[in-house]
Amino acid sequence: MDKKWIFANRFSREYESGVEEFVKFSVKHATDRNRIICPCLGCCYGKRGNGDVLRSHLLGNGIDRSYTCWTMHGEMSNNNVDLGNNETYESNEFDTNTFDHDRVDEMLDVVEEDLQDCPEMFERLVSDSEKPLYDGCSKFTRMSAVLKLYNIKARNGWSDKSFTDLLTLLIDMLPKDNVLPSRNYEAKKMLCSIGMSYEKIHACPNDCILFRNEYASLNECPKCNVSRYKKEFILAKVVWYLPIIPRFRRMFSSEVDAKHLTWHKYDRIRDEKFRHPADSPQWAKIDHDYPNFGKEARNLRLALSTDGMNPHGFQSIPNTVWPVILVIYNLPPWLCMKRKFMMLSMLISGRNQPGNDIDVYLAPLIDDLKHLWEIGVEVYDGYKKENFNLRAMLFGTINDFPAYGNLSGYSVKGQKACPICEEETETLRLENCQKNIFLGHRKFLPSNHRYRGWRKAFNGKPEKGVAKHSMENQKKL
Repeated sequence: MDKKWIFANRFSREYESGVEEFVKFSVKHATDRNRIICPCLGCCYGKRGNGDVLRSHLLGNGIDRSYTCWTMHGEMSNNNVDLGNNETYESNEFDTNTFDHDRVDEMLDVVEEDLQDCPEMFERLVSDSEKPLYDGCSKFTRMSAVLKLYNIKARNGWSDKSFTDLLTLLIDMLPKDNVLPSRNYEAKKMLCSIGMSYEKIHACPNDCILFRNEYASLNECPKCNVSRYKKEFILAKVVWYLPIIPRFRRMFSSEVDAKHLTWHKYDRIRDEKFRHPADSPQWAKIDHDYPNFGKEARNLRLALSTDGMNPHGFQSIPNTVWPVILVIYNLPPWLCMKRKFMMLSMLISGRNQPGNDIDVYLAPLIDDLKHLWEIGVEVYDGYKKENFNLRAMLFGTINDFPAYGNLSGYSVKGQKACPICEEETETLRLENCQKNIFLGHRKFLPSNHRYRGWRKAFNGKPEKGVAKHSMENQKKL
């Protein structure tokens, strides 16, 4: 079936014809024609409807372009999907016959360099990837079976307990000589060797330092003299770091993901409309100022996002967790904000939020980002079948205003809280509630804008001021 229409312009005749073909296919294979899963970008498989609803949503919102194998609408999973003109697309769904050996061999090539300093772990990984699930089994090895099961666990949101129960049942169903792990804990230990591990770093209870590098052997903080332990062998504070470089290597080892990571340069529509960060002046400025970085399309541009949350859901419990997430802007807009590509890099927990001391906890991540920017790492490209030097940069941050102050070190409170206006910030103090409000935002508008003359809707005065960098702002508007 020709599915090239998925990547066509949403307003083209080719796309409309493709939607009609898809709706007919879905209705034909549906068990309930009034409850068909909608793969549009608005519903994201979360809503159902009949054929008319499906057609309306796909024409209005567009289809998820990664959904090239219609397994939710009656099509059998297949690794190669026809896109027309003799082109094929490798589906993200794992095919049982090809995944078991080819995928694991691919992973072994990637992780060998990461495990050079740990030969025992690498030998165990090789053994698990070659050992058949049971005598005479030709489809699965011990490693590929666990990877397949864990993929299903993640897709369906199974709990660790339910996964352990499944493993126990499968062990009883399989021949007695099977080597399937019996518990979720054992399965997780196996997956740690292919890059799903983390570093547990001790921290000062007062957020002064991390006990790493030159402080690794100390039992007390050199700045505040507080012990790193609450009791004997019980740590006072811990931060979890999930190394990013091995995970970037694994992304590029996938042929599909490696191709998507160059979308911004080779597949992006250039019509002077702002659809993606690659269309922004900031992206172009980086290409101009750092041509060696910009000419390699595979170099990564990342966004960092963090904020505090209460893991227990009760305000009376003071514990907080700050997840630090990296977003990869090289990817097309329908993928870069998907959960699969939002990379959790750190977890900062404790009774008190880190506040302005968050830079202490970000040190391991910053070290890796500096290495990727200044030197880079050698990575295998699964799409072009070649090695190249991967570099990366922090393109921006995604956060609310208080978290912006913590990350940047800029004061976001008081009378001069605006990071754009700085000393020119216009502030009005409300005496009754003792709060500052900021009403000078109209000066960013063009000089002839109607809002500048409005009085009652704002502070009772017309706006005649000129903003900082007003010429640039007016050009953008």
